[in-house]
Amino acid sequence: MRRLLATLLGCVALASCGVHQAPNEIVVQRFFGTCKAEYGNRTDVENAEGECGIMTTLINEFSAQNPDVKVRVSPVAWPGYNQLAAQLASGDPPDLVTMHLSAISDYQSRKLLEPLGKDLRAAGVDPNGFTAASLASVSKQGEIYGLPIDNWAPLWHINMNYFRQAGLVKDGKPILPRSPEELLAQARQFKQATGKPYFVQALANERAAYSRNLYTLLMQQNVDFFADPQRVQLQSPEVKQVLEMFRQIYVEDLTTKNQDYAAATNGFINGAGGVYLVGTWMIGDFDAESRKLDRPLSSGYAVMPWPQLYGRDATFIDGHAWVMPAKDRTPQQRDAIFRLLKFVADNDFEWSRTGHLPAYQAVIESERFNALPHRSEIAKISSTGAPLPSDVQRQFPVQDIIGEEMAAAITGHKSVDAALADAEHRVNDLLFHLL
Repeated sequence: MRRLLATLLGCVALASCGVHQAPNEIVVQRFFGTCKAEYGNRTDVENAEGECGIMTTLINEFSAQNPDVKVRVSPVAWPGYNQLAAQLASGDPPDLVTMHLSAISDYQSRKLLEPLGKDLRAAGVDPNGFTAASLASVSKQGEIYGLPIDNWAPLWHINMNYFRQAGLVKDGKPILPRSPEELLAQARQFKQATGKPYFVQALANERAAYSRNLYTLLMQQNVDFFADPQRVQLQSPEVKQVLEMFRQIYVEDLTTKNQDYAAATNGFINGAGGVYLVGTWMIGDFDAESRKLDRPLSSGYAVMPWPQLYGRDATFIDGHAWVMPAKDRTPQQRDAIFRLLKFVADNDFEWSRTGHLPAYQAVIESERFNALPHRSEIAKISSTGAPLPSDVQRQFPVQDIIGEEMAAAITGHKSVDAALADAEHRVNDLLFHLL
């Protein structure tokens, strides 16, 4: 991908790279799945469910309200960046693209995205209304490079029926650890009482999950491991302590093992363990499962942010945004783009029903958001959530490298010291050779 990105700057600058579209047509490229059979023509956003259903009906409703605009939607397989890179290289980028907040720097640093702040304000979207987490994620070098859609974070999805059995419930709420030592003690107590592992984790194909948990626990210790955005520092006592904790959890069988995402998700639903470490997007599914009769989660589901094990209450966050690739556009196209962005911003509550955190402080504080199941328990992440520094590039491969080396240490294939040295070297080599 690095080689492909190297060709992009020149192409964007060429007039011959223009896109052949009608003057009033905009191309919207998004992930979140395809659901044309169920939602292809629906506009009842309030009755839509799930990421795909809500996104599809939102765009359909915008088109119905704006018949002078032709919106051509291009769904792509997650995450879609290889396709986007090819489109940019050929000079045929979409007008709007869904992008992870952590990926924006890769494109913005190469001048492949247009700044949006001035036009968003003109359209009636004030970036000062974004949550602190969202604003930090789309702000690059003093400009706004995306319209945030949401934030997500790794959460603790909890089987309260097992927590009651283990004596880890007080006043109807789960008792969560307040230190690494308490976490290990509670995990042992849980296993002794239930015979099941404390954690359910998708580790067979989700190396990034290790990294996100590490980021969270380093942020809680105020460790500035990316003080230089082009170099990571992982050989420290704080990082080593986190890895040794996860290693101990693994050695003592306090976690599920060798499960991919589907197996871990089904395992938690079917009672495989106490706490599933996964993101915000599963809240709706697990809440629905808790409303069924005679199931492991029946009347027994809770969800909480990562507990504060160190001095600072912090959680690593990422999220999604709309970004606008750089290219020549007609005045009608630019007007249509910002009308659509304003429409999406105005409907951020509907998107928050997916389980993701709203990107707007007013929605976070609204009664209807906090009336949704379990949202009040996680709302604080809008202020305690923290992304990696905005100048850190290649965050997807960085987290894969770190997660891969963490897995080697946790499973015993490498020593902790060797894994940290290798992770640091591999990440810094990647960042050193950025074009």
